[in-house]
Amino acid sequence: MTVQWPYITPGIPDGLFASLPGIPLTPREIRLLILSALRLKKESTLWDIGAGTGTISIETALLCPNAQVIAIERDPDVAQLIRKNCQIFQVENVQVFEGSAPECFPQLPLKPDRIFIGGGKAVKTILIQGWEYLPPGGRLVATASNLDSLFQISESLAQLGACNVEVVQASTNRLETRGLTQVFAAIDPTFILSGEKLSH
Repeated sequence: MTVQWPYITPGIPDGLFASLPGIPLTPREIRLLILSALRLKKESTLWDIGAGTGTISIETALLCPNAQVIAIERDPDVAQLIRKNCQIFQVENVQVFEGSAPECFPQLPLKPDRIFIGGGKAVKTILIQGWEYLPPGGRLVATASNLDSLFQISESLAQLGACNVEVVQASTNRLETRGLTQVFAAIDPTFILSGEKLSH
């Protein structure tokens, strides 16, 4: 089988991933900012909560072959999609865990030093409970697509006493071919928030 992404740099084009209608796929440009905010180490353990298509899990696994990634997804069909993408990109350091966050956290096989939360209705609860599993110096990154989620994440990080908090709003455009013309298509603006647990 041909290696789909034989490079050491992240930024896999969206079209190389298998996808399902209605299932979120983090666009490449946003993905790069998330990976940067995670500040991964060679042997990090990442919880990718609400992993969707699995793009963050797979990029992390390729970037850090000695890292361990747990892709958490409650929908069995979507979990199977992540497994399919792991096969496409030949990654073996991603475990797909079917379960709902945060209820599934005690059942996860490894504790994280990095957490990514890709938005969602229960983002505040997931963030606060996930934070408890991070060691001192661990990092959490979350995305928000609206002001309500932005407020919930910001408030939670402040409440938890997170340090080195960063907030970035990403708004980019891509040149795309549509029919016989090329147009700049806007990618939905996304807030990327990150914070670190204080070292004692």
